Amino acid sequence: MNLILIDDDLLVTTALKTILESDPELHVQATGASGVEAISLYDKLCPDILLMDIRMKDTDGLAAAQAILAKYPDARILLLTTFSDDEYIVKALQIGAKGYLLKQDYSHLIPAIKAVYNGQTVFGTEITGRLPELLRGSGEPDLNEFRLSEKEIDIIKGVASGQSNREIAESLYLSEGTVRNYLSTILAKLDLRDRTQLAVFYLTRS
Repeated sequence: MNLILIDDDLLVTTALKTILESDPELHVQATGASGVEAISLYDKLCPDILLMDIRMKDTDGLAAAQAILAKYPDARILLLTTFSDDEYIVKALQIGAKGYLLKQDYSHLIPAIKAVYNGQTVFGTEITGRLPELLRGSGEPDLNEFRLSEKEIDIIKGVASGQSNREIAESLYLSEGTVRNYLSTILAKLDLRDRTQLAVFYLTRS
């Protein structure tokens, strides 16, 4: 799995490269220190994963990610930062980043990269628990264009509010297996990969 690593702190870049390449499945193709370098390196190398800091001296990671995703919609970009900043989290979700992790969470970095490579969206536990609060708007979203049944919408609401499959099943008087089947159908209808993307889909339309 080929990676590009972008961070304007050389010590951090060196440490992260050492950590990542301790796994034989991961290879850091190149490193950079700015959003401008991230865009240039992505154009040149088209990595499997771009791991990038947010706060950098020139073009920041969010602006660079947005530019890359505009050109490569399927780009897998994982943002890594020391800042659990609400505005950054919401922006990362809205532009289509595949993950947002705090640098302090080194133990989850390699599993997160592999999950993103396999099509999942990954956010740290602390961040995932705050998604409903961060993204909820003032009203109910209009989902009529997606041809969803009332039951499917109820299940989406449950996911968006942070409920587990068991909690959704109990609230709707369904079995957990039925909820899982509904979720598979919903994800297919909406062309989404996982529960996090589904929650973001719903909450950003509120």
